[in-house]
Amino acid sequence: MKSLFVFIWEVVKVVVIATAIVVPIRYFLFQPFLVKGQSMEPNFANGDYLIIDQLSYRFREPQRGEVVVFKYPQMPSQRYIKRILGLPGETVEVKEGKVVVSGFELKEYYLPSSVFTDEKGFERVALGENEYFVLGDNRPASSDSRVWGILPGENIIGRVFIRAWPFVVFAKVEAPEY
Repeated sequence: MKSLFVFIWEVVKVVVIATAIVVPIRYFLFQPFLVKGQSMEPNFANGDYLIIDQLSYRFREPQRGEVVVFKYPQMPSQRYIKRILGLPGETVEVKEGKVVVSGFELKEYYLPSSVFTDEKGFERVALGENEYFVLGDNRPASSDSRVWGILPGENIIGRVFIRAWPFVVFAKVEAPEY
């Protein structure tokens, strides 16, 4: 009887310790995200399993080119994934199928050359403090800042840090240079 009690006590200790380690990591440092839809193809596909870094933006601001997961401004219970292209204080417009930020055309080498960025009725926007302009990589199939407007910084959950699944493309996700 005593050995059963000792065994149960050991199991309880392991569960408590594991919970004390996992819960803070999950809720304050990293969290999983499952890509739903095709708005980030060809770089992230439907069903890709990603790890989101929630810590970085507590120490620095989001950077152009980073892929972020955020609360959709029109329905905060939904999570979206997009790429940051416009930063606070910049102007963003779409000219002849290309994204132009503060007068400079972005060279988006991570997209196929055939990608055409449709304006979708979007006109030039000036971003204020803590405001971001985000686009999906699959421009024709993406609901993004061209459609619903700017992304408030407080809606950003974190940046995509690791693509964990499918395992054959497991990799750390880096922001492109512009």
